[in-house]
Amino acid sequence: MNKNSNSVMVIDIGGTNVKVLANGRKEAVKIPSGATMTPTKMVAEIRKALGDCKYSSVSIGYPGPVVNGKPAAEPHNLAPGWVAFDYKTAFRCPVKLINDAAMQALGSYEGGRMLFLGLGTGLGSALIVEGALAPMELAHLPYKKGTFEDYVGLRGLEKYGKKKWRGFVNDVVLKLKAALVADYVVLGGGNAKSLKELPPNVRLGENANAFRGGTRLWEEKK
Repeated sequence: MNKNSNSVMVIDIGGTNVKVLANGRKEAVKIPSGATMTPTKMVAEIRKALGDCKYSSVSIGYPGPVVNGKPAAEPHNLAPGWVAFDYKTAFRCPVKLINDAAMQALGSYEGGRMLFLGLGTGLGSALIVEGALAPMELAHLPYKKGTFEDYVGLRGLEKYGKKKWRGFVNDVVLKLKAALVADYVVLGGGNAKSLKELPPNVRLGENANAFRGGTRLWEEKK
């Protein structure tokens, strides 16, 4: 992969797939992830999938807490090694790393006070208030006999089935919207498409939002 002076490569890391959108491509490339995915393997797989792709900078949506642009903890659904990894050296260009839900939130934002919830392998979350982005870690807070993630993440969907899962999602969305005084909620992540009716002031995000957010990350902080 070679450098291009004005191109951002956006990488959205998930517990099931790593999705990559690079210069000149209309569709994201999906690379299976899971419990064996290390950062070294991810970089190798991206190089293999994209070949001689040109880019000048990289945005990474990371499935875990990020502090000062670096992972603060290992991801729950991937192999270890992400906290100490040197992303800038690996990609040979400037890299901005942000929580994956925060990156999708940034691409979904339309003003005011917005809560973003990512319904994927786990539960991602971020709040944007008048343009100020606040990544959050709500997934492992207590809920019923487990955590929010246990009920509205992939495990909850598989364990309880779509009908009960939709009820849990509706309940969690309303609770968090009220607690964080959000004007509206955007639901993203791969499982959001399994929802039917949505509460007032709640809408589905778009698949492109994560990549839009990754690009906005460089536009916002020049």
